[in-house]
This record gives sequence, C-alpha cells and structure tokens, in this order.
Amino acid sequence: MNTGTPHPTVGAVVLTMNDRPDAFPVAMNSLLSQEGVDLDVIVVGNGCTPTQVPDGVRTIDLPWNVGIPEGRNIGAAHVTGDLIFFFDNDAVLPTPDVLLRLATEFTGDPRRAFVQPRIADPATGITLRRWVPRLRVSHPDRGGTVTVMAEGVVMVRRDAFEAVGGWPGHFFLFHEGIDLAWRLWDRGYTGHYAPDVIVHHPATTPTRHADFYRLNARNRVWLALRNLPAPLIPFNLATWAVVTLCRFRDAGAVRASLAGLAEGLRGGFGPRAPMHWSTVARLVRAGRPPVC
Repeated sequence: MNTGTPHPTVGAVVLTMNDRPDAFPVAMNSLLSQEGVDLDVIVVGNGCTPTQVPDGVRTIDLPWNVGIPEGRNIGAAHVTGDLIFFFDNDAVLPTPDVLLRLATEFTGDPRRAFVQPRIADPATGITLRRWVPRLRVSHPDRGGTVTVMAEGVVMVRRDAFEAVGGWPGHFFLFHEGIDLAWRLWDRGYTGHYAPDVIVHHPATTPTRHADFYRLNARNRVWLALRNLPAPLIPFNLATWAVVTLCRFRDAGAVRASLAGLAEGLRGGFGPRAPMHWSTVARLVRAGRPPVC
C-alpha cells in the first residue's frame, strides 16, 4: 500500500581505479538493487575512465589519482540527495533495504550527521577492530553514539557535510574519517553506529598500501594540528607515538612512520581550526577523548 510518504533521497558515490574487475560489478549490482529510496549514483574514475559501469550510471573521469577523500568530494558534488552514501567498490549491500534502514536512522534527530552500519567480512562474519567506531571494540554488535567513522561505508547528511567543507581532500588516504567526524561534532552534530544494519566487505589490511606507514603517521599529525586545541596536541601525538612503537615491530615500518611524523610536522595540514573546548567535553562524554 502506498502511503504517499516520499522516499529518502540518497546520492551514492563510488570510486574506482578499474582494479577490481570481479568485485566492482557485484558491488554495483547490490547498490542499484536498493529499494525504498530515490537513488542517484555516480562512479568516479580516480585516474582512469571507469569500466564495467552499469547502463544509466553517470561517471566522472579524473586524469590522475587525487586520493580517496578528494575523489569522494568530487563525487559528492555531482550527486543529488539529502543524504550522501560513500561506498567502497569491493563492498556489498546484502539486502535491498540497507540504504532505507540507514536513512531511517536520521529521522527525528537533526543533530545526527552520519550513520555507519556494521561492516563484516562476508566469509567469516568478522568485524575488524578498525571498522568499529569506538574504543571498546569487543562487542561490535553494540550500537549508539560514536565520534569517528569507517570512511568506506558511511551515510552522511548532505547539509552537515557541506557545512564543514567535506572530506580533507589533501589527506589522500587515512584518517580523513576522524577529521570529518571531529569537524561535524564541533558544529554540534553527532554520529551513530547502527550494527543491526550489515554491509559486507572483505577483511583486508591497510598495510597493503605501499605508503601506509608514512601517510598514516603524517595524517595523524595533520589531524591533531588542524583540529585540536594547542594544549591537547602533544598528548594526542604522544599517545599515537607510544601505540606505534608498541604495534610496529618491523624496523622499516618504524622508519617510514618517523618519516611521516617529520613530514607532518613540517606543515601542509591546511587551515587550522581547533575545536571548541565544549566539543572536547562532548567527545569525552561520548567515550572517546580526542587524545587517543
């Protein structure tokens, strides 16, 4: 029965480098099979002309790889919808109601700026630690308010996204989700983790990227220098340094991390806009102080 209630409007942004010929068609089919939403999809070719794109889906060809966050910014500017869904091209929406269920999570709470589903490996059902957007990750099925996000599969309110300037495009890769989430929180918004909504994604490791250690360290410095009140910056970076030294046993990984640290401290992080102390207090109350 048609109640006359308008469907949520969702703009979906998918990046491709034409390097996942098996996964990409499956991802796109699951996206285009969504029901109960008015969906506008764009595929951004990051340094390529997208191939294997279904009929009727618009594309953007970028002449070079501008990085993941900037590619998503470009895509977001070319889709319509009150909500923007950022979708990795090797993820799968296992049921046709995923987008509708995520969109429903925004209803009744205008301060809710982003909603992240539970991301799980399709073969094992495991949700990786880095996919759980809070410090205590032992129970990935526990939802609620969160202060960070997993960037590859997340829905964001368009007006909030545009109000804070979108993703930090110059980060290229890593930590752009924390940066965006902190800026949204500093505008009075919140985030929500909806673990009852499942999205499939293969359990990969970020160290597969050649520049992982350098970019991870550089962007961690940029994140602090861009967003934190000055007294918190040394605490944030010291916490990161201790965790890094304890976690990375390989000498090459440590050297690359130190090189990234030095690169970050030399500058390039963009305009500095430290969050308000009231935002720090809100983040603490939400369970994730901005020093860890």
